[in-house]
Amino acid sequence: MASYSAILGVGGGIAAYKAAELARALMERDFGVTTVMTESAQEFIRPLTFAALTGHKVITEMFGSGSADDVLASSVEHIRVAQEHQVLVVAPATADLLARFAHGLANDFLTTLYLAFEGPVVLAPAMNTAMWQHPATQANLETLKARGHVILDPDEGRLACGTTGPGRLPDPQRIADRVLRALTQRHDLDGETVLLTAGPTREPLDPVRFISNRSSGKMGYSLAEAAALRGARVVLVSGPVNLPAPEGVELVPVQTAQEMYDAVMVHLEASSIVIKTAAVADYHVANVPTQKVKKSAMRLSLELDPTLDILAEVGRRKQDRLLIGFAAETENLIAEARRKMQTKNCDMVVANNVSADGVGFESDQNEVVLVLSTGEIQPLPRASKRALADQILDQVLRLRLALHQRQ
Repeated sequence: MASYSAILGVGGGIAAYKAAELARALMERDFGVTTVMTESAQEFIRPLTFAALTGHKVITEMFGSGSADDVLASSVEHIRVAQEHQVLVVAPATADLLARFAHGLANDFLTTLYLAFEGPVVLAPAMNTAMWQHPATQANLETLKARGHVILDPDEGRLACGTTGPGRLPDPQRIADRVLRALTQRHDLDGETVLLTAGPTREPLDPVRFISNRSSGKMGYSLAEAAALRGARVVLVSGPVNLPAPEGVELVPVQTAQEMYDAVMVHLEASSIVIKTAAVADYHVANVPTQKVKKSAMRLSLELDPTLDILAEVGRRKQDRLLIGFAAETENLIAEARRKMQTKNCDMVVANNVSADGVGFESDQNEVVLVLSTGEIQPLPRASKRALADQILDQVLRLRLALHQRQ
């Protein structure tokens, strides 16, 4: 079951096909999506596309098929849909839709739904440059901004009409990030600086080979995104991953354990919360050959030295910071988490069994146990990593409050 629910309103413009990408991007962020299409939008993309993507009915008209029962049900459907969803996003928001929203006109399902909707509204305009810059459109935008709606300025570039300028629909991934922020933005981490590590490290064997692990960085990036949405300044020290940097996060890319150690030490002094999700390599080759090692029939042995223990060093320098560690285990989950918490001076260790099916490394889901320095053990059932990120941060805040009360 999705953690969030969104109404996706699709207006009638050439960018309507990108709304399908937006639907997928919202679902990747754990949204259930109900699509509402204007009559004009259906000239550009068919409702079946959104039904197949989202798994939900697509609403295309105000009064259904015309049967008495259908008309009766659909006459209040805009109220039901408005009440059952948390956020309304309209993309593309055409000049016509902006005008109708601004002036409170309600002559189709989407505009009627808009008047009934009481949650956050995100508008992603897309239109010809002259239409975007017209005083009427700009006045309508000011009216909508005054209501507290989030409006993403269109991108600039070559438009379908052949002109070049502002008017292109913003990137669907950026729209989805802004929708999530509009819905989940909290300020309970205001004033905190969160230093996060994520992803694997790569320890070179020669100029073309390296030792690494299966960490995708998804849990760390989810935590970085969630912390930023809650008002923290976030510094994300990341090993090599195939993920975009979350909006509003300061990304520090690294490759090796030594580079990660150096980056963490540079940013440690300014941090108030340190969360170590990275899967740092335990060993490295001390003297890396400068040339590629050639394959031969001879057996090859490697001499490996331990890498620096970043978590232990942060634990030694912790002072009044909160330190959260992660333990990826295949056995003795709780015992190993407690051992790590005690030996590394952590306030909490997030433990997960990476041998379990469908969770952990490379998966979008996880199932973890929070092991606290107070002795408490809190299992968090299987959920998306993004949803778990907020649950973990909720516990971090409780630890922060307890720490402040002791000081």
